[in-house]
Amino acid sequence: MITIEIQGLPSWSALRARVAQQLTHALRPLGDAPVRAKVTFVDGDGPKHGVRIRCALTVRLPHRPVVRVEQLSDTPTRAFRGSFATLERQLKKYRERRTERRRRPKKYYVAKRLLAEGLPPDLVGRPRRAVPEDG
Repeated sequence: MITIEIQGLPSWSALRARVAQQLTHALRPLGDAPVRAKVTFVDGDGPKHGVRIRCALTVRLPHRPVVRVEQLSDTPTRAFRGSFATLERQLKKYRERRTERRRRPKKYYVAKRLLAEGLPPDLVGRPRRAVPEDG
């Protein structure tokens, strides 16, 4: 389940729909775990009416640290594109680490497999040593 909260854009904005669509597409491969994302657009210059728009993306994954990226630009669209590109790179690293961690068997898994293959339990826990040959 993916929950996306968008702040700082009007509800009728086309950018709002595109932000929701792209985030949903990017977060879907992370699995069925509940994922929450928050997108915030803030005018960086405040009442001066400058050209600095900040887009901050925050993604909360279960049992993992929060992923947060920001980008400053002159338009909300450019700010979102920049922050979204950074977020995609970080999520790609997260998926690669998760896949790599799953590929390496844990020691208890290996021991269980050895027992299932019929080795005596006393050989499973000890390292094997070379037996000296009688000459």
